[in-house]
Amino acid sequence: MSAEQDEAPAELARLWRLPVSASGLGRPAALDTERVVRTGVELADRDGLAGATLPKIAKELGVSPMSLYRHVGSKDELLVLMRDLALGAPPEVETAPGQWRAGLRQWTVAQRLVHHDRPWLPRLPIAGPPMGPHEIAWMEAGLSALSGTELDWAAKVGSLTLLSGYVRHASLLAQEHAQGRSETGLSQEETERAYGRTLARLITPDRFPQVALLFSSGLFEAAPDGAYDDPATDHDFVFGLERVLDGIAVAVDRARTGEGAAP
Repeated sequence: MSAEQDEAPAELARLWRLPVSASGLGRPAALDTERVVRTGVELADRDGLAGATLPKIAKELGVSPMSLYRHVGSKDELLVLMRDLALGAPPEVETAPGQWRAGLRQWTVAQRLVHHDRPWLPRLPIAGPPMGPHEIAWMEAGLSALSGTELDWAAKVGSLTLLSGYVRHASLLAQEHAQGRSETGLSQEETERAYGRTLARLITPDRFPQVALLFSSGLFEAAPDGAYDDPATDHDFVFGLERVLDGIAVAVDRARTGEGAAP
């Protein structure tokens, strides 16, 4: 073990699964941090975030809750550990030189898919900057996509933060819309059509001229069935992502021409 590992705080050592000194001879411990955290992720995948408490993890493992504190220091630490493990490895962002936009698009869509598969993930509190090995790997992939630009480090990190925040917002919004539809039995496409038809009967051009034009445009009738089934190609998500990338493109161009980043 290196001196740096010896000096790592216990929480960081557990997050990075750094080896610890053996406490003595005998059988290996029945539990370790990896098993506890992986069980928490499995429970959250099955039952949602509320199903991944330390007592419920202990019950799933057939141990006492107190025995978990040797491997996970607190409830808050458990969430940090679960977030990093649940993110998994980032995609291989492979683009031609200068194709930073395509690289960031791949990076962002991959993150959106992870959040779709694990809807509890964007509901975790943000406890601080990326710290775990998977989070750092995602940062590495994002920075690699921007490596051919002349953005400074602050602008690169800011770009990744902006995109990650957009993914989190879009994921939560999609979940809330789905929850709102859950009792109706309608798809998103059917919900939009019903919304458009209902409001079109209520909105008059004299009171809401622009909104009246919107509802008479046929927009809410346009989406074919199944248009929102794939979160990676969802129109609203893609539209927002492209506008965020447009803004980053302005900063990239300004850095290239020496004008500096936008204020």
